[in-house]
Amino acid sequence: MKDIVIHILRDRCKGCGVCVEVCQTQVLAMSEDKNVQGFTYPIAVAPEMCLLCGMCEMFCPDFVIWAEIDREEAQK
Repeated sequence: MKDIVIHILRDRCKGCGVCVEVCQTQVLAMSEDKNVQGFTYPIAVAPEMCLLCGMCEMFCPDFVIWAEIDREEAQK
């Protein structure tokens, strides 16, 4: 099983929710918390379900999210 790391720069997020909408496997959800700008931001609620399709990264207008295989775990 691959370990996925989902990177989210929450303080740069403007809370549009596009990443949540385009995620095919419901990996993401919007947090109830707010960032320093006062916006809600995405959180990874099921990273193990990530397909590494790149849709969240491709559609994010602010380049705040991307996913990758955890390289340290992959080398074990």
